[in-house]
Amino acid sequence: MSFTGFRKEALQFLLENRLNNSKQWYDDHKEVYKKCVYEPFIQLINELLPVMTQIDGSIITIPSKLISRVRRDTRFTRDKTLYRDNAWCVFLRDKSRMSASPCFWFELGQYGTSYGVGYYGAEPGTMAAMREMIKERHPAFLAALKAYESQDEFVMGGEMYKRSKYPDQPENIRQWLDRKNIYFENVQNDFKLAFSEKLPDVLKSGFLKLKPIYDFFLLAESRV
Repeated sequence: MSFTGFRKEALQFLLENRLNNSKQWYDDHKEVYKKCVYEPFIQLINELLPVMTQIDGSIITIPSKLISRVRRDTRFTRDKTLYRDNAWCVFLRDKSRMSASPCFWFELGQYGTSYGVGYYGAEPGTMAAMREMIKERHPAFLAALKAYESQDEFVMGGEMYKRSKYPDQPENIRQWLDRKNIYFENVQNDFKLAFSEKLPDVLKSGFLKLKPIYDFFLLAESRV
């Protein structure tokens, strides 16, 4: 079955599930989750996988392993809310290192959607390897830089150092060098895209634009 767009019932379920914060409530409404959240994500992933394996033949290709869990891991956080009010899918090589590995993602939340490529929390060694490649103007970085500067769909993000360590570098290069973490995202503050059957095509096109950046990330990872 092809992807036809998410529906408002998906957002309603996610919000109510978080507000009720009850395993019993979730169990009683599990079929709603499957129909409105899980199955549309599976359909979306299945449509994206041919392009994603073209981008990286080593990514995980089992759709069920690429969808966020409906229940939060509360072991290491003060917030003990059991359920989240958003859902996402990721495309990456190793889910056991999800927070520290480069990945593509699409997220559906209560205030809109986001999609892009990057890190949830890149390790210091990874960022150091990137900086060395940037300073030497490695061809992989130059390809990533060109890919970023030739488009207007994605914006660079990630926490930056308060004071630049590379004041002699050009401003556009410092934007890469001075980050503690890095990602490139498109944020939609509405649901027009999420509710559209065109979502897979938009993501395919966007992710292909980001491929040189992802390749740069992978090469930096190999140097750590």
